[in-house]
Amino acid sequence: MTSTTADRTIVVSRMIDAPRELVFEAFTEVRHLSQWWGPSGFTTTTASFQFRAGGVWNFTMHGPDGTDYPEWITFVEITPPERITLRHGEFCDDPNAFDSVLTFDAAGTATSIQMRTVFPTKRLHDEAVEKYHAIEGGRQTLDNLATYVASIRTGGQS
Repeated sequence: MTSTTADRTIVVSRMIDAPRELVFEAFTEVRHLSQWWGPSGFTTTTASFQFRAGGVWNFTMHGPDGTDYPEWITFVEITPPERITLRHGEFCDDPNAFDSVLTFDAAGTATSIQMRTVFPTKRLHDEAVEKYHAIEGGRQTLDNLATYVASIRTGGQS
């Protein structure tokens, strides 16, 4: 991160007690993502999903209060099982879309995952933090991932 992006960046990380390949796999198929993606209390409905460089995930997040949030992710770069780079907005070519890099680092039998998100402007960063609680939402999303991956390991999902 450079000083020119520091005030536009959010970094959220978590250690997950599962092998890197399994944590990465939870991002590769919509049947997995639909089980954990989003902050606590949110659910996800997918319209389309192509996990490949240039592929798109078009989905709606449903808030616990009934509010629907249209979402559009374009996968920019995928390096299994180490890294996913994506562009995330409300719709295709959203001028307010932000860029995220997810890294998956093996830590013995666990995985350290980091989401580094850079917003196009400080105003959009501040709005995401203050209005949408992006930092806490990111933490909750990674907590949901950890819980889901643990359920896979114990045979609760497939």
